Amino acid sequence: MATVTALELAKKQKEISVAEFFERNKHILGFGNQTRALVTSVKEGVDNSLDACEEANILPDIYVEIQNGEDSECKLIIEDNGPGVVKKQIPHIFGRLLYGSRFHAIRQSRGQQGIGISAVVLYGQLTTGKHARIISKIKPDRPAIMNEIAIDTNKNRAEVLNEDTIHWDKPTGTRIEVSILGDFKRGKRFVYDYLQSTSIVNPHAQIIYREPDGTEHVFERICETLPRKPSEIKPHPYGVELGTLIKMAKHTKARQLNSFLKTEFSSMGDRTTNAVIEKAGLEKNLNPKTMTRDQFLALHKAFKKVKIMAPSTDCLSPIGETLIKRSLKHETQEISPEFIVTASRPASVYSGNPFQVEVGLVYGGKLPKDEPVKLLRFANRVPLLYQQGGCVITSAISSIDWRRYGLNQPSGKGIPTGPAIFLAHVSSTLIPFTSESKEAIADVPEIENEIKLAFRECARKVQQHIHKKVRRAKTREKFDLITRILPEIAKKSAHMLNKPVPVLDPIITKIMDVVWIEDAVEYEEVPRPMVQTTLTGETESMEKKGGTITKSRILVVNYKQTPQKFNLYALIPEDAIVGTVTPKPSKVTDRFIKWNLDTIPSASKVDVYFELAGLEKGDFDENELYVENINPAYVIGADKWEGD
Repeated sequence: MATVTALELAKKQKEISVAEFFERNKHILGFGNQTRALVTSVKEGVDNSLDACEEANILPDIYVEIQNGEDSECKLIIEDNGPGVVKKQIPHIFGRLLYGSRFHAIRQSRGQQGIGISAVVLYGQLTTGKHARIISKIKPDRPAIMNEIAIDTNKNRAEVLNEDTIHWDKPTGTRIEVSILGDFKRGKRFVYDYLQSTSIVNPHAQIIYREPDGTEHVFERICETLPRKPSEIKPHPYGVELGTLIKMAKHTKARQLNSFLKTEFSSMGDRTTNAVIEKAGLEKNLNPKTMTRDQFLALHKAFKKVKIMAPSTDCLSPIGETLIKRSLKHETQEISPEFIVTASRPASVYSGNPFQVEVGLVYGGKLPKDEPVKLLRFANRVPLLYQQGGCVITSAISSIDWRRYGLNQPSGKGIPTGPAIFLAHVSSTLIPFTSESKEAIADVPEIENEIKLAFRECARKVQQHIHKKVRRAKTREKFDLITRILPEIAKKSAHMLNKPVPVLDPIITKIMDVVWIEDAVEYEEVPRPMVQTTLTGETESMEKKGGTITKSRILVVNYKQTPQKFNLYALIPEDAIVGTVTPKPSKVTDRFIKWNLDTIPSASKVDVYFELAGLEKGDFDENELYVENINPAYVIGADKWEGD
């Protein structure tokens, strides 16, 4: 057998474009089968539309339509009211893989690689041989631009096969029409679930979805406020790799090491910079461009030895507890849940990457009691529909002993069974996905721990709710029985002895022996702008903040034989503005109102009242009450205060 020379082998070597790579590895990006491909295509198109609208400060109106073709061929149409795409960018955005504006930006975003929508166009081209049709309009007084796009996989460049100007009724927006090989019959439920889930974590968006048979689903907008725009931050020293550190030093404009660290990294002030340089055994005025690998290695190791402040969390845009609760309530109204609770953890960091966990728990109602709880997983406001078993959210939930909180879990591990829905949302500048298809979050201990803490907080609230409900029902039954029977006995006894009817309050308090706390929440619509001065002196327009005043009335009755003196706490939602409060509270924060209730005589009561603005009807439908400086076992309707 003749040997082959290196020169002959070299002739066979050639560059592979990213488009060619995708052509042979469609499964990596979520196009592995026709069902997944259909859902992935919808996802990428909707994500693009949401991103475009939010960046232009436009409340998204998104239209999704699937039309059936022949031999499992589907025509997918996605239209939005965003800012549109300028003419010269259309071929790059829709016909060029790895082209985007967010790859180098360190901030929360739905996508970064610039693969998504162009991968849909390429998948459609590969499976149907048809080209994508893009319509874009950037100004109301201009005509729309229509492009037919194909992708040259050898060059990873778009081919504009047809270009024209057309009339389009929309003021601005983008529309993509692409034919793909997709199994709608099997994917029907997944497409609906994806869009419904997307509406839950994007309550500012309205999504209209039209199925091939003409059935139309409207996922309504329930919030008129756009999410806060995340700010871009610089890399954090804990998250930078050695090779990246060397690359940054080669391209920096700084001429000294200390200025390089302060200008190119976040959380690096004078004190931290000096400490890192000292630990590395380097000089402050060293030119970073002339540093050796050993010096960079020493610097990289020094990062880990110095306590560096966590990066700013302005780069994140969490949904917020109030909006999560509002979305869950809207989407589950048909099952009439008994209780909806949310929890939001403070922002944290893994490997220098900021992240934040938010969770929600829906309990009771018409939810099945003998089936596993339903999991809703999200990352950066995007639903995760597949690979549930390989996701850190699932492992975190499975590791909690849910038997302590009233759910069925025979072994104390695994997904519990019971009438509940669990929602978990992780927002981060860098979601550690398990694969390029971005369907599951990797097992990062810091993220798993925050998810556990958040769900345990929710579970405790559900447990408290159930416990409070049972105790209140038993005590009320006892009280109703006493107040019906004792007066009758007193009347008959007085009549028989020919004496006046005795006062029963001391006897009732002796039998009851509790402090009874009962609360009620009602709403008042604001017909015109009202200016409310808060306790902090801040003025707010209540109509602007939701048009509803939430009124909470709390009745505290001392059914004990001795006077009682204690502190009462009422938790308030993070988005609420505190208005009128009586009696005057001793403390008001953005999370609670505190009253120092002076001595309440036996058989006496105290009325507590407060108003909240900035919420919609139903956002705040049940008080979370806590007491301090009194044995909570004596209190019905409130739990023990554990501290700020």
